[in-house]
Amino acid sequence: MVNYFIYLHGFASSPNSAKARDISDRFAQIQTKLKIPDLNAGDFSQLTITRQVTQVVAEFPHDSVPVTLIGSSLGGLTAAHLGQKYPQVQRLVLLAPAFGFLSHWLPKLGEEQVRRWQHEKYLKVYHYGEGRELSLSYDFVTDAGQYQEDLLQRPIPTLILHGTKDEVIPITASRDFARLRPWVDLVELDSDHSLGNVMEEIWQAIHLFCQLPGSCKI
Repeated sequence: MVNYFIYLHGFASSPNSAKARDISDRFAQIQTKLKIPDLNAGDFSQLTITRQVTQVVAEFPHDSVPVTLIGSSLGGLTAAHLGQKYPQVQRLVLLAPAFGFLSHWLPKLGEEQVRRWQHEKYLKVYHYGEGRELSLSYDFVTDAGQYQEDLLQRPIPTLILHGTKDEVIPITASRDFARLRPWVDLVELDSDHSLGNVMEEIWQAIHLFCQLPGSCKI
């Protein structure tokens, strides 16, 4: 069956991230198209999950071809909500998905900084894709609050790959998600949030799960 593959990069990242380039190169090697939209959309300051959802849906093929989403971190969270809402999404691969993103991130900022962000409307955030700090609207927080994991109940085949040493989104977030959803397969890896040292294992898992053509060895 023909499938349409879309990769969603993480928060404050870009289509040029190490993971995105690695997976893109591997798809190219097996001559399979992988679309990687820039979720910054030319204006990181106005980023929201809702904007990401709208942007990715616009990438879906119009002929009802099944879509497989591969999402990293916040891109993984976005992919999961797309899978819940759009039947065209037939399969999910989530790399260290950002379940409970606000509950993990906001405490690290501290109450005072969050209050200042809410009052001043914008916060400087280090953007790894740009290599510099960029402003982000508080609308990101208010929008993200409506995306709750307990709403994700569509039994869509899902593969989660998550590092046991993840310092950004703890492995327990994916364990809790998978435990109550028998259609989710969680693979725990000896890695941190970047998953940079386990890309070969990730590719082999994606290759098998997505039934991709050719050999998974490159």
